[in-house]
Amino acid sequence: MITTKQRAELKGMASLIQPAFQIGKGGVNDAQIDDYLRVHELVKIKVLDNSMYTAREAAEEIAEKISAEVVQVIGSKVVLYKRNEKQPVIKLKSK
Repeated sequence: MITTKQRAELKGMASLIQPAFQIGKGGVNDAQIDDYLRVHELVKIKVLDNSMYTAREAAEEIAEKISAEVVQVIGSKVVLYKRNEKQPVIKLKSK
């Protein structure tokens, strides 16, 4: 579980990246997102208008399936974080 300060730090990092995935009418490919998070730890996803999910629904479903944390849902964009225990990429400030 990330703290409020860590979440704020991740939001700042996410503001600098472009969406790596799009979710449309084809749904969600959890395996690809999980693989991406294993390397990068932070991902921004865009939920397209033709998707059967809202951004919040997509974020919660993906996060639950791959054990990630929802950092932010704003408009049609979702930011997820999953720490790589073996080789961490992002050094978050501790509590």
